Amino acid sequence: MTTNDTAPVRFDTKIAVLLRDDLEGWQRLNVTAFLVSGLGTRHPEVIGEPYADADGTAYLPMLRQPVLVFEGSKETLTAAHGKALARVLPRAVFTSDLFATGNDRDNRAAVRAVGRDRLDLVGLAVYGPRNVVDKVLKGARMHP
Repeated sequence: MTTNDTAPVRFDTKIAVLLRDDLEGWQRLNVTAFLVSGLGTRHPEVIGEPYADADGTAYLPMLRQPVLVFEGSKETLTAAHGKALARVLPRAVFTSDLFATGNDRDNRAAVRAVGRDRLDLVGLAVYGPRNVVDKVLKGARMHP
């Protein structure tokens, strides 16, 4: 990121979400929201400064950079998961089992119950250097 306040902001990192292409619209939104929610807890540098409007009303800080959303087949998602693990990228997963749970405890238990090679992934979020994230997402396409 540049330090010049007038220059365009460029990030050396990328935040990306990969969604399985057979999800319904509401599922895509829900999965994306859940996946990106974990980034700031482990990587506080992804969170920007708080917002305020002209009247001084305070708003919560948000991610400091865009989140790029991609889609792909189940096979593309499985391959991306393996690459993210091999490259030790920060990642979050959402499995199909989580659509049937109603709380955080049951969500974590559902993921814990399945080995990583058998997870029925419907979403994956990754964060890291742009070129590495691009390699992890090879074969995915931008979400329409």
